[in-house]
Amino acid sequence: MNSELEFADSHCHLNYEGLRERQAEVLTRMQAAGVRRALNVCTTLEESDAVRGLAEQHDFLVCSLGVHPDYEDVETEATVGELVRRGAHDKVVAIGETGLDYFRLKGDLEWQRDRFRTHIRAARELGKPLIIHTREAPEDTIRILKEERAHEVGGVMHCFTESVDVARQAIELNFLISLSGIVTFKNATQVHDVAREIPLENLMIETDSPFLAPSPYRGKTNEPAWVVHVAQRIAELKGCGVGEVARKTTANFERFTTASLAS
Repeated sequence: MNSELEFADSHCHLNYEGLRERQAEVLTRMQAAGVRRALNVCTTLEESDAVRGLAEQHDFLVCSLGVHPDYEDVETEATVGELVRRGAHDKVVAIGETGLDYFRLKGDLEWQRDRFRTHIRAARELGKPLIIHTREAPEDTIRILKEERAHEVGGVMHCFTESVDVARQAIELNFLISLSGIVTFKNATQVHDVAREIPLENLMIETDSPFLAPSPYRGKTNEPAWVVHVAQRIAELKGCGVGEVARKTTANFERFTTASLAS
């Protein structure tokens, strides 16, 4: 691997158990691996101060603000006003992760759709992009993005596992597609298809650490340094050099984190 290559992890959870206990060493390894930037993602309002505080300590970190769609019984529910108030900070570059998850949760999920709309409205008011979590809910996710005019701010479909067709629909709405360590899994054929078919101009890479460690680290606690393996696998699938993947996905990260997707 060329030590001069620079990568960006577009989605990690440095304040989650497994990483927060050893943040200093994780960040040191990240930088040593050539991962020069990372977005630390918020999933509850209660953790937002700590997530933002870590980003304030390091020039190479930025963060998001949001309440995860899997958490039904949260201590503090997100409102547009609260998201706008907390999100009006230079280090908060995106709203989310937000979205829909019909895999983990069943039954009446109207509360989840309402929370999703709240995040989109706050993002539009702030002029900041969205981080979208979608699992087994592609139709409703795309529909709500359209209804709430999410294309005005754009964003990223994080840890993408849906079809090439859904990816193209998201791209039409001004969203990037972010691929995680799942792309290194042998049986993840649908994700492999997305990696082959979607142009690098529309892709970012992520770890979603501490989850989804890529091969050859499956089963271990994931960390931002290992996003390099995601880039290597995408390069293999596309038949291009890892340097090209690094340059283009990092450029997309810079564009995403400066809220210039809609410009």
